[in-house]
Amino acid sequence: MVLDRDGVINYDSDKYIKSADEFIPLPGSLDAISTLHRVGYKIIVATNQSGLARGVFDEYALAKIHSKLSSMVEEAGGLITGVLYCPHLPNEGCKCRKPSTGLLVQAEKEFGVSLKGCQFIGDSLSDLRSALAFGMKPVLVRTGKGKKTEKTLSMSKLPPIAVFDNLRLAIDDLVATEG
Repeated sequence: MVLDRDGVINYDSDKYIKSADEFIPLPGSLDAISTLHRVGYKIIVATNQSGLARGVFDEYALAKIHSKLSSMVEEAGGLITGVLYCPHLPNEGCKCRKPSTGLLVQAEKEFGVSLKGCQFIGDSLSDLRSALAFGMKPVLVRTGKGKKTEKTLSMSKLPPIAVFDNLRLAIDDLVATEG
């Protein structure tokens, strides 16, 4: 299972999440991740973090944010297998920035998993396109940029995509369907 970070797990900000203090989980997101862990999923977070390239925050601040995320998930009874991020600007042409699939390739290599056919839950077209390009099942949540993204789906030429109000409801549906 792959999750985007900002807008899916935590509140997003147009000014970036720059410190651990600014990392505030969305209601139900930590419990949802814990549920995934309890039913046997490995959870990988894949996130674009161009704030690094822009000098808005540094690697140390990002590591503190991800440490807080992991600790909060563990306190809720879950476990995040890993957090991968793209530090580049959108116009740099790297292979790791979503909608490219470099983070997903890296996840398979680093964590010894196959993501083909797995779900990728995100709030943006770049998340959905990355999932589809890698043979994953994209799921859209309406949190973060999700409501705005949902309005563009009909014009995006993407196949039908499951849409849920938030991560908790997406995970509840997944567990009910597979359980």
